[in-house]
Amino acid sequence: MAASQAVEEMRGRVVLGEFGVRNVHTTDFPGNYSGYDDAWDQDRFEKNFRVDVVHMDENSLEFDMVGIDAAIANAFRRILLAEVPTMAVEKVLVYNNTSIVQDEILAHRLGLIPIHADPRLFEYRNQGDEDGTEIDTLQFRLQVRCTRNPHAAKDSSDPNELYVNHKVYTRHMIWIPLGNQADLFPEGTIRPVHDDILIAQLRPGQEIDLLMHCVKGIGKDHAKFSPVATASYRLLPDITLLEPVEGEAAEELSRCFSPGVIEVQEVQGKKVARVANPRLDTFSREIFRHEKLKKVVRLARVRDHYICKKHSAAAVAHTCNPSTLGGGRWITRSGERDYPG
Repeated sequence: MAASQAVEEMRGRVVLGEFGVRNVHTTDFPGNYSGYDDAWDQDRFEKNFRVDVVHMDENSLEFDMVGIDAAIANAFRRILLAEVPTMAVEKVLVYNNTSIVQDEILAHRLGLIPIHADPRLFEYRNQGDEDGTEIDTLQFRLQVRCTRNPHAAKDSSDPNELYVNHKVYTRHMIWIPLGNQADLFPEGTIRPVHDDILIAQLRPGQEIDLLMHCVKGIGKDHAKFSPVATASYRLLPDITLLEPVEGEAAEELSRCFSPGVIEVQEVQGKKVARVANPRLDTFSREIFRHEKLKKVVRLARVRDHYICKKHSAAAVAHTCNPSTLGGGRWITRSGERDYPG
């Protein structure tokens, strides 16, 4: 019985110890364990594999994939990063830019502005096609000029009061329909995802006047097309109490884990610890700092249960770093140039 339990633990759990991690590598390949049929069977895979959506909103998605190996979980992650299409700014025609932001950097910033548009309704633009059409291109106009506020107080030093249009936001991007796009897409459906992303700052007399062409693409071609900012997965935590933990030890045990993992209950007048929600734990292994408690808990992870989290690129667009924004192709007053991402 003990040998059978050890085999099951080796096959199904990654065990975290005080000084190392056991059962890291997958071992359930055909012929490795006597009495186990680990040959590939599609019907068995379809029966055991499932996807459970835990949380979903406009900016993030959390779901569980059960019954797969790390290689397949990672394949899902890479597909989300590199092969799901989106719309992004590909070409910028700069008519006038007297701001302190160079044309190249300005094109960089525009490239990673998330665009609210369903890419399934558009075609990929043909390579070498300079002029877009209504089936493969979205067009935006950005025209902002900064002026002084004639009604500002004389002793004011606040730029928000002194100047008009001194901050250029994504709300200033105006969609210019091509062909019959105005009939296909209701007003307000084609726009930047957020209207308060700061693009540039101006001072009186400075102006930005440009035209943007958005096309359909995938993250494998350029990072600006990637629909997710982060895509990660981790194994489901499995926390087991090997013996009852009561009294003050229960409170101390609860403090060793993330909030909500260990619950302390009153049972017949005694405080008793129980595992409430192990998926909340981050496995800091704080428990191994306590000599009396580290022997009563087993920390492990379920080998074939993956917790996947995806955060939309739009959710972090407010914190874009100009030095890391993607390159592309743009047209400036001095001609057409290509700039690497």
